Formats: sequence, C-alpha cells, structure tokens
Amino acid sequence: MKKAMRYCCMIAILALTYNCVEKESEKTKDKKDRNMFGHRIPRGLTKTSENLLDGYLMYAVPNSPMFYLINRRGEVVHQWKGNYDGFVSYLMDDGSLMVGALDPDFPTFGFGGPYGRLQKISWDGKMLWDYEYAARDSMIHHDFAVKPDGNILALAYKKIPYEQAIEMGRKPEYTPLGGPWLEKIVEIEPQGKDDGKIVWEWRIEDHLIQDYDSTKLNFGKLEDHPELISFNVGDSVPPVISQDSVDVLVGMGRGRNLTTNNRGSDLFHLNAINYNAELDQIAFSSPELSEVFIIDRGVTSTEARGHSGGKRGKGGDILYRWGNPQNYNLGDSTDRKLYYQHDIRWIEKGKPGAGNLTLYNNDVPMGPDSLNYSTIYELNPPINAEGSYDLQDNNRYGPEEPYWTYVAKDTLSFYGSFISGAHRMENGNTFINEGPKGRFFEVTPEGDMVWEYLNPYRGDIRKPDGEPHDIMPTTYFIFRATFIPADHPAFEGKELKPLDPQPEVFKLPPPPPEDDQKDE
Repeated sequence: MKKAMRYCCMIAILALTYNCVEKESEKTKDKKDRNMFGHRIPRGLTKTSENLLDGYLMYAVPNSPMFYLINRRGEVVHQWKGNYDGFVSYLMDDGSLMVGALDPDFPTFGFGGPYGRLQKISWDGKMLWDYEYAARDSMIHHDFAVKPDGNILALAYKKIPYEQAIEMGRKPEYTPLGGPWLEKIVEIEPQGKDDGKIVWEWRIEDHLIQDYDSTKLNFGKLEDHPELISFNVGDSVPPVISQDSVDVLVGMGRGRNLTTNNRGSDLFHLNAINYNAELDQIAFSSPELSEVFIIDRGVTSTEARGHSGGKRGKGGDILYRWGNPQNYNLGDSTDRKLYYQHDIRWIEKGKPGAGNLTLYNNDVPMGPDSLNYSTIYELNPPINAEGSYDLQDNNRYGPEEPYWTYVAKDTLSFYGSFISGAHRMENGNTFINEGPKGRFFEVTPEGDMVWEYLNPYRGDIRKPDGEPHDIMPTTYFIFRATFIPADHPAFEGKELKPLDPQPEVFKLPPPPPEDDQKDE
C-alpha cells in the first residue's frame, strides 16, 4: 500500500498528464491550511525584507518549454526557451542553460521522473546541444550534475529481465514480471550538436547484497557490509493487471509506457545527484530506501564495478550512507531519519557550512498535530583526512542527528511529500523549494522566513492528440529551483531588466459547484 501511494505522487511528476490525487491523510483533508498543491491561494511575491542578498530565482515553468529568471521583486528579467517540456536546469558561467527536457516519445520507462534528453540553450535562446539518451533498456531521469570540465553526470535507469533479477537474489514477490529497473550513473562528454560519449559508468548492480538465498548471487550478511546496498529492501509489487485495464489507464493519461507487468519496476528511484570536485566524489539520493549515499568518482569504470581501487581503495562501493540503517540490519524504525528525501547537495566552498550536505526531508511522520511534515537537514558527515568516512562504534555512519534543521514553527504550513529541494545561500540563509506547491522561500539560520514567492505560471504543452494535460493537482509544481547570486559570471555584461510585458500568469478555473459545497 505504501508503495502504491508513492507511485501516485511520482506519476504526477512526469508530464502533468497523470491524474494523481493528493497524498494526504483523511485528517489532512479537513485542514485548509494543509493545501499541499497550493490551489487558489495568493501567488507571486508574498513576502520580502530589507537587506536581502541580491540575486535571482531560476526554475522551469511547469508544462512549458520556458525557464524563467526572476528578481527579488518577483519580476521576470530573462527567459530561455527550449522545444520540450523542461524538467530541471542549471546555469552555466557563459549564461547558457543546461536542461533536462522531456523527450516526447521515449520507450519503456514511465511513472515519475524520466525525461531522456539533455540540452544546452544559449543566453539568447539558440540550441547549442541536443542529446537523447532514451532507449528500451536505459534512460536518463530526474537529475544530473555538470562537472567543471563540462562533462555531465546523469542518473539513468537500466532495465534487466525478471530471471536475471531472481538469479541476483531478488525475492520473487518483490520482482515485477516485466523486470526491475536498476540504476546507474553515466558520465557524458558532449560531442557536436547532438551527440555524446559515455566516458565513465557506475552501476548499482555491482554493489548489491542479499541475505535471502545462499544459492543466488550477492549472498551475505547485510550488517557486515554497509558498503553494499540490499537488493531486497522494499514492498511486494502490485498485482499484474489486464491489458484492458492498461488501455483504460493509458487512455486516461495515467500511465505512459505502462504494461500489464511493469508496475513496481522502479526499485530505487534515484532522484538527485551532486558532484564535489574537490573530493572527486558523487552524492545521490534514493527516496525508496530513504537514504543518501556517497561514492568515489576517482575510479575507472572497471574499478567502479569492483570493491577495491581508486583514491579511497573501495572501488565503486558505498563510501558513506545516511538516513535509514534498517537497510543494513543495524537499526530499527526509531533509528530512521529520512522519509522520501530529495535534493542532496554539498554546501559549496565559501558558503557557511561549506563541506556539509543539505537535503529536503519530505515526509516526516507524525508531527505535533499527528500529521506528516517536511524538514530541511544539514549534515556534517564524518569525513577523515584521506577523504573517506569513519564508521561509529555501532558500525553505522554518523551523525546521530542533523547539524542543523529547519521546521516550520507550526509544522502544518511547510509540507511537500514529493519532489522539492533546498540549498545554502552565500549569506548563510537557506533557499527552499516546496515543490508540489511551487513555493520558494528563504530562511535564516534561526528559522525566520525573510522572502517568499509562489510560482504563478504554467504553460500549455498539449498531448500528441492536441488535448490539454490535466491541470490538477500539480498545477504549479516545481521539481527543482535555484537561487543565483547577482555576481554570478553568467550575468557579467548583461542587463537584467523586467520583461515588458511580463509573462501572463495562469488563472486556475473556479471549482465546480460540488467542490464549493464540500468546502463549506
């Protein structure tokens, strides 16, 4: 049941074509201030303060090829236009934008997060690079990180057959007949205008362990190998459905590439990746495991498939993990810290907390009002002089508690059970993207909010048959947003004045009469 609820939210992320209902408890539905998707509330700039750090908000407009740059007064001062629905974007020093774009005809994969295409768009809107990585057995999804040399580290699915998964030690009741989607990280060197070369690869399949069947591959004691990932964490897969049911769901726009036997294929659902050039390490997040991980990039692709070699002598094994020690049999539910988290990032050099990690902890259970809530965590991982991470006496990775936490004072007003993110700003404040609501705000180290803006925009990309996508419930949602300081090299020599006219805001139609009656 838990897995099924997660799929509902993940499906909404893909292309705004999935008719997902809000993931809220019955108690939540009675609280109007628990409006997770932000329907019919004031939008645009809703709070500002004096002495703010000068800079801009950047994000991909939902259901649109547009990417907006917005000043502290809530005015759009620049826009980049792609040719597909945008998903995630990062600003380059030359003013170009590297984006993940939703490929219109990718095969096999679906549900929440795949996009299949990387693009580079110049400041003045020219398509500099357009690279597709979407095949029947592999596809980029969710997030990527641009290295200083211009190469791109991207999360990618890798589909394997059911029989192979069973031989690797996956429990049959946890394995969809269509075969699971494992994960890998590929490093892409852009070439030409539409090509790329895979120059490095890390595969999760090379670092699995299972304690279910001693006759299968990867057998061992989980508690003795925190450097490996359990292949049997998760829930039983949803039951196989009929082709008629598939046809109905696809016709409703609720299952791109859905088949009778691939529900439950997305085992780990990696949703964020970040690169630390100084350490030459990669951090990534798995919400299905409720853990964040660090691996060594200072290995060859061959070493990445093994358990030795590289700068830290561990090959491609996990250097550090945090959030849920139950996954390696060294804790119980009381030791769990993360709940479907997103957006793991190192705090960059020169910012307060440099070297620590930040993340958005989406779905923390049972707050003071007996309702789930969201938090922002800053972690100070136990890194040693060699760039490895020390285990505690209990054979778990610390810290026992986050170094810093942000929670809304009432817990009710800050909650996004999926997508979302956060990162540290140059002034020591933290920028937060409450994704489902399309809400962006800045908080001080003491937890005081000094600036708030809610996305008022939405595009009109249509389905292949010309029909509009369903606007509910993910009307204004934003997967990833970034605060960019005014002294960023991309803005050198550029005049950033408010566009005239400003883009047209999206007006949500009034609710049907029956909805009005329900709210009374």
